[in-house]
Amino acid sequence: MKGLPRGASFTMTHTQTKGETMCGIVGYTGTRQACEVLLEGLSRLEYRGYDSAGIAVQHGGAMEVICRTGRVSQLRSSVEAVGVPGTCGIGHTRWATHGRPSEANAHPHTSCDGRIAVVHNGIIENFNEIRERLAAAGHDLRSQTDSEVVAHLIEEAYPRACAKEGTDALVRAVADTVEQLSGSYALAVICDDEPDAIVCARKDSPLVVGMAEDGAYVASDVIAMLDATRDIVVLADGQIARCTPDALTCFARCGDDLRTFDAQTTHIDWDMDVAEKTGYPDFMLKEIHEQPRVIRDTLAGRLVGNSIQIDELQLTPEELNLIDRVYIIACGTSYHAGLIAKNLIEGWARIPCEVEVASEFRYRNPIITPTTLVVAVSQSGETADTLAAIRDARVKGARVFGITNVIGSPVAREADGVIYTKANKEIAVASTKSFLGQVVSLTLLALVLAQAKGKMTSGHIRQLYTELANTAELVERVLEDTTAIDEAAHACTDAASALFIGRGMGAAVAHEGALKLKEISYLHTESYAAGEMKHGPIALIDEGFPVIAIATRSAVYDKVVSNLQEARARGAVVVALATEGDEDIRAHADHVLFIPPVRDAFSPIVASVPLQLFARSVALARGCDVDQPRNLAKSVTVE
Repeated sequence: MKGLPRGASFTMTHTQTKGETMCGIVGYTGTRQACEVLLEGLSRLEYRGYDSAGIAVQHGGAMEVICRTGRVSQLRSSVEAVGVPGTCGIGHTRWATHGRPSEANAHPHTSCDGRIAVVHNGIIENFNEIRERLAAAGHDLRSQTDSEVVAHLIEEAYPRACAKEGTDALVRAVADTVEQLSGSYALAVICDDEPDAIVCARKDSPLVVGMAEDGAYVASDVIAMLDATRDIVVLADGQIARCTPDALTCFARCGDDLRTFDAQTTHIDWDMDVAEKTGYPDFMLKEIHEQPRVIRDTLAGRLVGNSIQIDELQLTPEELNLIDRVYIIACGTSYHAGLIAKNLIEGWARIPCEVEVASEFRYRNPIITPTTLVVAVSQSGETADTLAAIRDARVKGARVFGITNVIGSPVAREADGVIYTKANKEIAVASTKSFLGQVVSLTLLALVLAQAKGKMTSGHIRQLYTELANTAELVERVLEDTTAIDEAAHACTDAASALFIGRGMGAAVAHEGALKLKEISYLHTESYAAGEMKHGPIALIDEGFPVIAIATRSAVYDKVVSNLQEARARGAVVVALATEGDEDIRAHADHVLFIPPVRDAFSPIVASVPLQLFARSVALARGCDVDQPRNLAKSVTVE
């Protein structure tokens, strides 16, 4: 089973345990030239982060595979230089977590004879043992990835499948292969013996398929096919689809058999321009400016009379009243949204609330009862650690509620109820509009819990809802003039490190501001509750050291001002985020970024926006790509 080598052979070590994270998959079979469809689809998936890309196209009974490290544009140049005709093919963008970025490790991977090609998202947890068996059987394994074993397993299964009657052989071979896999996968497979057919399968990693007038499309994200069709099928775990130019057939296991079923179609109603910059220099700035709309859309229809309605929660007022503990589980930016919500839930509803990093929550033994509410927050709805935490919580008897931006995502399907943040597609890797959508959604949840517990009058609920809705206009005011933000960014342009501080709600805002800055500018940042300065962080401060402080009007304003004085006394360059009209703050800061007056409970919504713009301005000054920061992916679907 020897084939032409695609790269140097190697010896697998026990330390290589990761698989492909949330990369991009595209596939097409139809009347158009597949090459252009695949390259355009991969370009639309670039926002997820990647370091190599490749395509496989069928032509004249053979398979042409081209892989390149670097950007899709480099792959396009190579493809155009040689010409790759054909109307059926698959493509992939890979973000290396298993094996270095190289052409040998890039997808698609092929079988020994080169007649089967596979692209894969996810992680094959038992690939080491499979790899050893395949090597012993004579297979030529040419990459460092777990994904390659899938192509060789299908190569073994295909002759057996051809000998059986009924289901198409490639469908049967893929079905038999995935039965041998442990872990997560989204797969798209083509085979020269079945021209014009793409077979797909998924488990715990998203995959959608759709029919258009010119053929069938496959993608890990609907954005890759949105200009061709808005009616898509979201494959569920364990399902398989066979795509041909004129048909889409879905299969599910029934015992040892595969049975066809009528798949449910989902219509996508958001506009294609969410995937275009529409005049903005980058997606990050575009998405920051979309935040007022996100606030309005997320709130639309939630106030009925004088009460907040979240029917998707699927809990009666009586059941909500019984809730005596809330866990918010999330990662990264979503975790910071949870910190804001903790203050609101405990302050308004008087229910104990803990915010947990999902990767930690799943590995300990939290106190969970049937009256515990677990709220899973994930922009993509795909985050592996968050999904695992959901499953653990449900096993322990908790009610689980999801907050996500993606319709039909795993979080949405596995939770008892869900709020969609109405942010539409977010392209920039560093989350902005999804973060604000999460904060607004969690604020609504806090109001619902306070309402169910009888902690607020209907008049108070209406007043708070009105003020919450008004934050959209306040964000618009922040966006009108960013001159002071750009000027303050110079304080960090040449810095080696920076410190973010705040108290109360400001502490959560500081954590999010620091994360944004480090994500896109690669500047080392720390964030602390300001009261902790004397317990260590103050040792960092010397002449010219940037300190960014959340100093908006609140019950702890005077305390924050004291912290600013401590920082300036040690030579810090202070950037203060303050409330309009507070001219006194200028005596304690080198740069002041003003936001309109807003209730402290809602201040994170407005205060986060200048810090997003600040991070972007610093990143641009340092020559960084604000949409696709290094080493980061939009969604993380492995540990």
